[in-house]
Amino acid sequence: MIVVMKAGAAKKERDAVTRRIKELGYTPHIIHGTTRDVIGAVGDERGKSVLQTLESMQGVESVVPILQPYKLASKEVKKEASIVRISDTLAIGGKELVVMAGPCSVENEEQIIESAIAVKAAGAQMLRGGAFKPRTSPYSFQGLEEEGLKLLAKARETTGLPFVTEVIDPDSVDLVASYSDMLQIGARNSQNFALLKKVGQIDKPILLKRGMSMTIQEFLMSAEYIMSEGNQSVILCERGIRTFETATRNTLDLSAIPVLKSKTHLPVVIDPSHGTGNYRYIAPMSFAAVAAGADGLIIEVHPDPEKASSDGPQSLKPKKFQALMDKLRLFAEAADKTLGA
Repeated sequence: MIVVMKAGAAKKERDAVTRRIKELGYTPHIIHGTTRDVIGAVGDERGKSVLQTLESMQGVESVVPILQPYKLASKEVKKEASIVRISDTLAIGGKELVVMAGPCSVENEEQIIESAIAVKAAGAQMLRGGAFKPRTSPYSFQGLEEEGLKLLAKARETTGLPFVTEVIDPDSVDLVASYSDMLQIGARNSQNFALLKKVGQIDKPILLKRGMSMTIQEFLMSAEYIMSEGNQSVILCERGIRTFETATRNTLDLSAIPVLKSKTHLPVVIDPSHGTGNYRYIAPMSFAAVAAGADGLIIEVHPDPEKASSDGPQSLKPKKFQALMDKLRLFAEAADKTLGA
């Protein structure tokens, strides 16, 4: 159920409603709107009819059942788009198109610093880089772990760019959160419910990637796991799904952008690097993603892709990334977005 408060309802009225929701055995989640607040009451659906009694409380306009299986992520709870703040100067989901760029893996100090300087010069607002790398093969490079996090923090200190990096298990969440500005849940972990619950308990934005065989509803239910634990700062990332096609690494589902925009208030980011697996296709798919309404892009950039420890074939060299960013501004403008200077 969602409890819609009246416009201008007092804080004491809202607090009284949240107390009553708890007394009834449900968990309240306050969502601040532009004109009024909405309180989601999440819990056992079997007894939800008792929540209708909240309609008689001071400051309450209405109590409405949420029809979708995902509650807090649904547009039924919040009709206006959510804006997720990354830092004092950067947010995703508003007028600004946000580009996150950098190498798949942090390999050494020189590589990550050079990458950060290059992507910032091209206009990216955020650095990406993997310190913990879940790989298909146990013999592949697994990442530098905490040393990689320290190097990412040094790149942030050097360039001023906040960074996003992946967390792969519940035990390392607090460690990764202590360094990073945003935590990424990768495709292989998108239904690791213990991990989703754990990142739902921290005060850091979460970039949730779609699993390679996930339906849209399953994707949104994974977001719901995070949000139901209290963390409302979730950004959805379409990174390609597995189909019968072999010409690309995955099939980048750009139709997911308007579909998600019709069902959820959460921002949507596209990963054309994993979505195609080939550097030649990254620019056109980036342009198409922005035209379809994406709030941001996450792109792999490496100073020397031929020597990359992972995903070299889908990484852009800095000059190609610069060319992409120059042209991307035209698409951003056409989509009523801004893209830095």
